[in-house]
Amino acid sequence: MQSQLSSPFSAVWDDEVELLAQALPPHLARALHERTDPSELLEIVLDLGREPEARVPGREILLSTKPVSEEDLQYVVGRVGEFGDDNRAGIERTLHRISAIRNRSGRIVGLTCRVGRAVTGTAEIFRDIVESGKSVLLLGRPGIGKTTMLRESARLLADEQRKRVVIVDTSNEIGGDGDIPHPGIGRARRMQVRTPLLQHSVMIEAVENHMPEVIVIDEIGTELEAMAARTIAERGVQLIATAHGQTLENLLVNPTLNDLLGGIQSVTLSDEEARRRGTQKTVLERKSPPTFDVLIEIQDRDRVAVHEPLAEVVDAALRGSLPRPRLRLRTREGRVLTNGDDSVRLTVTEAGAQRPHEGNGASKAARPRAIFPYGVSRSYLEQSIRDLELPVRVLGNLDGADVVLTLKNYYRRRPDILRQAESAGLPVHILKSNSVAQVKEALIRIYGEERADPTVRIALDEALEAIRRVKTTLRPEEISPQNAYVRRLQHQLVAENDLVARSTGKEPQRRLRILPAADVE
Repeated sequence: MQSQLSSPFSAVWDDEVELLAQALPPHLARALHERTDPSELLEIVLDLGREPEARVPGREILLSTKPVSEEDLQYVVGRVGEFGDDNRAGIERTLHRISAIRNRSGRIVGLTCRVGRAVTGTAEIFRDIVESGKSVLLLGRPGIGKTTMLRESARLLADEQRKRVVIVDTSNEIGGDGDIPHPGIGRARRMQVRTPLLQHSVMIEAVENHMPEVIVIDEIGTELEAMAARTIAERGVQLIATAHGQTLENLLVNPTLNDLLGGIQSVTLSDEEARRRGTQKTVLERKSPPTFDVLIEIQDRDRVAVHEPLAEVVDAALRGSLPRPRLRLRTREGRVLTNGDDSVRLTVTEAGAQRPHEGNGASKAARPRAIFPYGVSRSYLEQSIRDLELPVRVLGNLDGADVVLTLKNYYRRRPDILRQAESAGLPVHILKSNSVAQVKEALIRIYGEERADPTVRIALDEALEAIRRVKTTLRPEEISPQNAYVRRLQHQLVAENDLVARSTGKEPQRRLRILPAADVE
């Protein structure tokens, strides 16, 4: 493409991302080259009658002020593979996914073009578990990298362990579009699925016809697929799979998928047995062995929580005491650390990445870095963190948390998990209602009390110095740009000194302008 030669990012446009760019109308392809770094590109969104945009981490980039037309959409549709029953298509020999939005008559009115990449090394954090022959179930929120880790696990087992690996590839996300699979799966074989409704039957067909040692499956989501997975496991085949859900607790309460954990049944005990166990007469028990040996919650790309042996973990959870998982962390140097050893403790750095602390003398970070919401909307919490620009991670379980957020009605019931948090000395902050406003208020309260962070301290010192000058000279003062959270603290400081400040400028140069009392109406 001619436009690529003048692009500031032309040196790093690899062949696969370029193939996605070439599927776009020429004017959008040119804009993509000129305005985006391909290493950051996540997806391109084309909606009929709206301006086209490219999405990179944390922001959207407008590709044109001209709204997307039907011709633009048809241009893309004509240059990608066929759309299946799941409204997904791809580009041959790549991992890109093109998803269609249709109107009531079936006409395509929107496209999401998601960039797919084969990233080696992503499965190193649990490589030993995968290579041990144990069946592994991966959970995690959408977009966190489950499929990438699944693909890399298949490659490791096929290429380095020389095992017979078959991938059941329903949406072509693991092996890419077209009849020849993407090289990212190594020597693993790939069976495509004509329609998502047939995934369970293709899973059984893979075992019966191709003698695999390992079967890899993305997104087990139905009862039939869960039953097929159990059948495969009972035949002695290793399973590596993902499922709908983010945590072990999600599966336990999912009547469709809890069969993966062995299934749950209600059992009535005798009086004597109930007294011996110290429980009520009616209890929940596991019906059969779990399909998988290990469950891994992917908390982010370099941090996972490992639940094993899964049978014992599920039994304990049904008794009301979920054991803490073993955390694993991959450092920037590539080392994998675990909290299984008491000499290693995992905390979170200022930027939100993890770092190891060794020995009991390591002091905990002064400000909370990880929050576990119990009963509080995770989406509200994540939105509030983004709005306030806080260096915070949201956890799906208690382990590794610095603070717990919950609601008044949950706290009154005193569930085991909140008792565990208080026993561990974690602060529990109670919200009156489940709303963004309440969540933001709690975050401001938590962080407003802890101003020991050096960067925040410097910003507040600068504000104090400016306040003194304004009071002396009676002239307005502008101070250095800060993020929304620090500006809020500076505003509080100004108010405490009986002055007023206004935020001025655009992000990331937004800053405070402190006004003398005489200028305030």
